[in-house]
Amino acid sequence: MRLNDLHSPSGARTKRKRVGRGPGSGVGKRCGRGDKGQHSRAGGYHKVGFEGGQMPLQRRLPKRGFRSMSAGECAEVRLNELQGLDAEVVDLMALKKGRVIPGTAKRAKVIASGVLAEPVSLKGIAVTKGAREQIEAAGGTIEN
Repeated sequence: MRLNDLHSPSGARTKRKRVGRGPGSGVGKRCGRGDKGQHSRAGGYHKVGFEGGQMPLQRRLPKRGFRSMSAGECAEVRLNELQGLDAEVVDLMALKKGRVIPGTAKRAKVIASGVLAEPVSLKGIAVTKGAREQIEAAGGTIEN
């Protein structure tokens, strides 16, 4: 594919509607604005959400908090929690079986908290810089 082969899909670039060009055009006389009212006039301004002085919907409804949809996806694992696992290679499933992380977690990250005494082999788990140094110092390995 080259730059001169690129083109917009059909219907993506429609022609501008030329209003006020006679009755045959379909948008003549009043140009699609209707008969009367604020919108038909030049300079007619209508604020979005304005309800004629009535309290707008976004102000009538109560404020609610924010809850992230991806909050429970990533779990933190401390270095000392890796020692009690029975698996040779520690991956996401081994952490779930050992009840180190919740079963709903989709990712895990090892953080440099606690002390690691024995070597551990990690696979497919994110590791912080400090935790990586401690794991390698203990004789462990890290695979992505």
